Amino acid sequence: MHGTGRPPQARVPLAVVVIDQAGRVSHWSTGARRLFGPARDEAVGRPATDLMPVSGALPDVREPTDPAARGAFDLAGHDLEESLGGHTSYPAAGRARLDTSAGPRNRIDVLWWAYPLVGPGPERMLVLAADAERLSGDGGDRGDSGVSGDRERIAPGFALHTDFPAADELARGLPEILPSMSVGESARIVSQVLELGYPVLEFSQHDRVPVTADWGVSRRTERQERRAAAARAAATGVPSPRAPLDDTAEDIEYAAVRERLEFLNEVSGRIGSSLDLARTVFEVSRAVVPRFTDVAGTYLREQVVAGEGFPEGPPDATTMWHRVALEHTDEPGRWDDVVPVGESMPFPVHTPFFQCMTSGDPVLVPYISEEMGNAIASQFEKRDIRPLITHRSMLVVPLKARNVVLGFMILLRHQERPVFNDMDRVTGAELAARAGLVLDNARMYTYQESVAETLQDSMLPHIEPHMPGCDIATRYLPGTLLGRVGGDWFDAVKLPGARAALVVGDVMGHGLNSAAMMGQLRTAVQTMAALDLPPAQLLRNLDDLAQRLGDTYLATCLYAVYDPIVGELHLANAGHIPPVIVRAADGRSELLELPTGAPIGVGGVPFEAVRVPVAPGDRLVMCTDGLVEVRGEDIGVGLATLCESAAHPAASMDDACDTIIRSLGARGGRKDDVALLLVRMAGIESGDVAHWELAPDPSEVPRARELVREQLLEWGLLSIERTAELIVSELVTNAVRHARGGPVRLRLVRSGTLLCEVEDADHTLPSLLGAGPGVEFGRGLRVVAHLAREWGTSRTATGKTVWFELTAPRRRG
Repeated sequence: MHGTGRPPQARVPLAVVVIDQAGRVSHWSTGARRLFGPARDEAVGRPATDLMPVSGALPDVREPTDPAARGAFDLAGHDLEESLGGHTSYPAAGRARLDTSAGPRNRIDVLWWAYPLVGPGPERMLVLAADAERLSGDGGDRGDSGVSGDRERIAPGFALHTDFPAADELARGLPEILPSMSVGESARIVSQVLELGYPVLEFSQHDRVPVTADWGVSRRTERQERRAAAARAAATGVPSPRAPLDDTAEDIEYAAVRERLEFLNEVSGRIGSSLDLARTVFEVSRAVVPRFTDVAGTYLREQVVAGEGFPEGPPDATTMWHRVALEHTDEPGRWDDVVPVGESMPFPVHTPFFQCMTSGDPVLVPYISEEMGNAIASQFEKRDIRPLITHRSMLVVPLKARNVVLGFMILLRHQERPVFNDMDRVTGAELAARAGLVLDNARMYTYQESVAETLQDSMLPHIEPHMPGCDIATRYLPGTLLGRVGGDWFDAVKLPGARAALVVGDVMGHGLNSAAMMGQLRTAVQTMAALDLPPAQLLRNLDDLAQRLGDTYLATCLYAVYDPIVGELHLANAGHIPPVIVRAADGRSELLELPTGAPIGVGGVPFEAVRVPVAPGDRLVMCTDGLVEVRGEDIGVGLATLCESAAHPAASMDDACDTIIRSLGARGGRKDDVALLLVRMAGIESGDVAHWELAPDPSEVPRARELVREQLLEWGLLSIERTAELIVSELVTNAVRHARGGPVRLRLVRSGTLLCEVEDADHTLPSLLGAGPGVEFGRGLRVVAHLAREWGTSRTATGKTVWFELTAPRRRG
């Protein structure tokens, strides 16, 4: 309750009564017994007018038969029904002096509010009543003038959708004071009460007659006639018999217009709270039902729902429309089978729906007769919509923006409510225009977000969870702000010698330009890593490339090369946060101290590399600053939390990543995107590596085949023996031919695959050649490319290495 003057000083117990279609009491609360006298068993089933002073709110009023209710309207009794021509779709309110023999007082000053209820169920009215004397703060007797000690009066009224301190409490409390109602019935009653308006108590010097405007009647013509009559009366000096009613009638029309504007403003505020397309549609539907309509079905073009573009020009009979929402006050399930949400369908030409979506204008059907319902339903195949639309009033409004129809809403009213009129059409058109603009913004945001996500996904690598000598897990989290696309990336590149290059980088800034710059740098890192450049040299080349691309972007980058055979990390840093290493021996975690270096793009700054020994089972954590940095907090706090969470035991690599994300995310405040790369360095045991040095002589080729065959027999890899011998024979033959006197080295490495490397002293990298029928050379590498799982070449300090991989069967035991 709310007052314009001084508010009540204490809680006021409410009497809660529900009246059915026959005007009889179906629910009688404890507060009603205390206020009116009869117990629940005595009240339920009796005519409400026998028990309470609410006859003005009910049709077919008759004189109360209960002596306790006689004389009930001897003070300020008002009802909205009478003011508005007997309609039963709006709240009523009144004040009455009730004669009673119960209690120490013989007369009780009662304030009451009546809410009509629509929809399924027998309940048709909810009545709330209170003792007005309890509102004054004292229990003393008062005269008819109002509150004791002053000339104020308390008058009831209604404030539609008014924010006041007790609104949430009322919404929560109503279900609690309807204990005999089922959950569904209670929810329906509460939702309608909140839509119809909150009870308001006005403390003022004058009684305020409560008035709720009639939305179903347009008074523009009547107002013009009254103004013309008033003008004639002023000219002739003869007063018009209707002149005394002009101000009241115009006040009613003004109230109706003002209420519509308030409704539109409220809906605009409600539907503009999100750029999420689904949420926006839901907000629009909930805003109009049941306040403006009883049924609201929302249809959008399929391309709008998918976040795609669509062809220019008006829609036609082949345009597919997706039903995205259906809100109604009918019994549950009535609409689900005929018009299920999520269905896509075209609309026939000879229907009001097609007329609306092609013209872009609202279509008003005041009353759908059986004949019209049959005509509309005949246009649809395999669905009978007649029971859903016949005998109802319908308004179809387009959802459009920039003169493009994105969708439309079908609004239907029950027979009990006033039919849609021209004023409703204007209101519906304005509502649809505002909703269409919000939907278009949401559509564009969804489209841009889809483009951004596609770009981001295309630039982020899909890294295998297992590489020679290590296991890898990754996470990428987009930023929480609009323009979520950033320049964070991670990568893992397979290098010769069973090594792996591990990369994490961050282009400063956000947006598509940063993402594009990230894509260029990532491609460059992959290319230079494949050339097996040392970490410091790679960052030097990357810095030069960034300066050639432009001077508007900077990036940080951490580059590491892991050698599982030697058990060593070779790292270089370009302005990035340091990595964390977790030692398997004791579970201790620490930040690796690296030369920081300057970010990529600064130019002219040297980069230094360090070597860090690692043991099997050690874990390396590399991430971007979005994970550890929170605005207003020292980054050292985030790094300490990263070390602590990285050391936490985990069942798998994915679990370890999730633990880190949860620990750092619990601090809140993250807005930047995050890239996380976690590597468990398993190493490769010496027993899984075999290497030999061969003389640069053709006679060494059979020896090389014999060495490979014996080693594969020892490892139990006989299933790939013949293929390995054939490829090794080709590569050693080429190496001996081009060795230029230097030694030829052969190495086999068993990990998840079988890796074979042949190294010689020639710096010229071999390449595939076209081999015609008469050409003697050029077929060896074709055999390698056809038989090997992967193969490649790289330069070394003394020459080159040609390598290949074969899929090895899993070890037993």
